[in-house]
Amino acid sequence: MVVFAGQGDPRRSLSLLWRAETPPPTRGGPGPKPRLSVDAIVAAAVALADEEGMGALSMRAVGDRLGRTAMALYTYVPGKSELLDLMYDAVHAELPTAYPESDPADWRAALTAWAGEVLEFHVRHPWVLQVSQARPVLGPHEYAGLDTLVTLLRATGLEAGVLRRLVGTLFPFVRGSAQAVADARLAAAATGSSDEEWWAARSAALLELVPDFAERFPAVSGLEAEGPVEPYPAAVQEGTEPVPYPEREARETFRVGLGVLLDGIEAARADRT
Repeated sequence: MVVFAGQGDPRRSLSLLWRAETPPPTRGGPGPKPRLSVDAIVAAAVALADEEGMGALSMRAVGDRLGRTAMALYTYVPGKSELLDLMYDAVHAELPTAYPESDPADWRAALTAWAGEVLEFHVRHPWVLQVSQARPVLGPHEYAGLDTLVTLLRATGLEAGVLRRLVGTLFPFVRGSAQAVADARLAAAATGSSDEEWWAARSAALLELVPDFAERFPAVSGLEAEGPVEPYPAAVQEGTEPVPYPEREARETFRVGLGVLLDGIEAARADRT
């Protein structure tokens, strides 16, 4: 499911994102109910999406989490479209805006650290991957993330036109890698069958039904023959948590792919000299 941001009233949405309007007064009174605020509503909505996915998001569901009706929320947030914009921008505040531990001249190390942070951010909030990049939210935290990447890329010394295209390359690459990790984590629960069961059943059927597979697809078969993958394990131990094989493969693909992209930046820099 793809969701497009920026569908609410432009002025009201941007006013809320940038906190440029005076919030409605909070009303105290007897009873245990907490006072509402835009931040409280957004926090409850983010928690809901993190736990149950984008499909569970509604003003009513968020209101239930806060012990209020959906109508009570509309005083603070006009509707679900504006709420989605606020959620999207709010979680981006988690991303670092500087990498002081890296040598300022070591752009490669800084970009590697940045890519790793953005990957893990999307894995923590997989619903963010459903928000299309075709139309940005235009919020302060989204802009801070963009500003951080541009700052890191400027250290490469490449011209502005190239940097713009690198931004448009790196963000989709990291998001795509995060999508692969997120999907690997969700597949078993969503389908009711483990990765081992799925591959065992379909591999056996494929070999039986397509005995000339190697002849029909020589490039694919040749690649596996030249660099065979290890036997499919149920999980691989990394640190203290078992990591399913598909997720480990997605992470390794991210690591190798990022290295190739950074090699390309190195080559572009060399061409300038």
